[in-house]
Amino acid sequence: MSDGVVFLVGAGPGDPGLMTRRSLELIASADAILYDRLIPAGALDGARDGAELLYVGKQPGVAAVAQEEIDARLVELARSGKRVVRLKGGDPFMFGRGGEEAEALARSGVTFEVVPGVTAGIAAPAYAGIPVTHRDLASAVAFVTGHEDPAKQDSPLDWDALARFPGTLVLYMGVRGLPLLSGRLIAAGRDPAEPAAVVERGTHPDQRTVEGTLSDIAELAAAAGVRPPAITVIGRVTELHDAIAWLERRPLHGEVVAVTRARAQASGLAARLRELGAEVVEAPAIRIEPRPVALARPESYALICFTSPNGVRLYFDALDGDARALAGVTVAAIGPGTAGELGRRGIRPDVVAERFVAEGLLDALRGLDLRGKRALVARAAEARDALPDGLRERGAEVDVVALYDTVAEPLDDRARAGLARATYVTFTSSSTVRFVLESGARVPESARVVSIGPVTSATARERGLEVHVEAERHDVDGLVDALTADVTARRVAPA
Repeated sequence: MSDGVVFLVGAGPGDPGLMTRRSLELIASADAILYDRLIPAGALDGARDGAELLYVGKQPGVAAVAQEEIDARLVELARSGKRVVRLKGGDPFMFGRGGEEAEALARSGVTFEVVPGVTAGIAAPAYAGIPVTHRDLASAVAFVTGHEDPAKQDSPLDWDALARFPGTLVLYMGVRGLPLLSGRLIAAGRDPAEPAAVVERGTHPDQRTVEGTLSDIAELAAAAGVRPPAITVIGRVTELHDAIAWLERRPLHGEVVAVTRARAQASGLAARLRELGAEVVEAPAIRIEPRPVALARPESYALICFTSPNGVRLYFDALDGDARALAGVTVAAIGPGTAGELGRRGIRPDVVAERFVAEGLLDALRGLDLRGKRALVARAAEARDALPDGLRERGAEVDVVALYDTVAEPLDDRARAGLARATYVTFTSSSTVRFVLESGARVPESARVVSIGPVTSATARERGLEVHVEAERHDVDGLVDALTADVTARRVAPA
């Protein structure tokens, strides 16, 4: 037998944070991955270079690849000695045909393992504040596929038994058939006034919940335009939605926020926004390219000014020595982000600008006698000269070291499509404004533009953009606070 192996892996219901550690490990080590439509966004980002990625999913009701072909392909890849991941939304054995695939592998003598995933029938209601069981409301739960046609005489589902079931019913994949499903349950004796809810795109940032009763939930879901994927929950537990729903109460829930800063820097901002409930579109318009530089010894300067976290990181990467070389040197920083990066290098800056712009740092340095002393400004190649010019006016001998270039990053089709849907577009520097607009991408007229500070705002206005929100603190935390406050104010404002 070959050394090949197949892993039937559940990817969870949609929130990437619900993917298991084991699933991520297997994706990273796989030679081939056969994946479905409903895997989480970014689920394949950890696949190794050269891995074979094969889409075998389907649109509702339309198979992209026949199940027999999927089974045969799994066997073929394993027999060729490959590590194969069959990546399925939710759990592979919960209405996912994983059991059939396991049978096919077993018949062919192929080694396989099953990695369970979080199933949507539990996760989507939980994210909507609906526990499928509850000590006082439901001591049992039944999971039912909505793909079965309730009008079929030979349906394997016992509708009479389901109507009598003393607990919660959870219907998968039943949006289009919901009128027939609910009608069949009522006809079999289920109480038409029983509470019910449909959770659309459960665990996703744009999740929404429609509540009703068994008799009207199909009509209400249709009126709301609910589309797959969706989970229907029937039972008294749905009454808890209003009391304990949490996802839909996060302050940025329902907002699509575009992050335009460099990919390496975007993760922290994106993570903050996601924690607050936003759907984040990463549209990195810039890339940081380090420059080869030869640095003078730090102790030859009386003052070293850092204007950005990138400058700190690249300065110390280029420094021939360590942080102890800065002993006795006055270290100044623009903004808490820059100060924080210095702190990670073991340096506590002597001066941090209260206003996170060059002029703010000049104000903070006003009491320092610089006449005849050497000062270094570590920064990007393309930057305003307000800081070095201001230091020279005070008598300092100023060296400017350009540590990196900020260059345009072409936006791919996914980023452009996401930007077009954005309700908020964030700009963290003048360069992000310039390069987004020069890329040909459009900032939607309906989107609100959020700027990190006055310099970025000025550039945006020069380029014809209306700036709706400007951070009072000119850093990422200030930008997030300003955006959140704007969303809150707009939601409570009278229509």
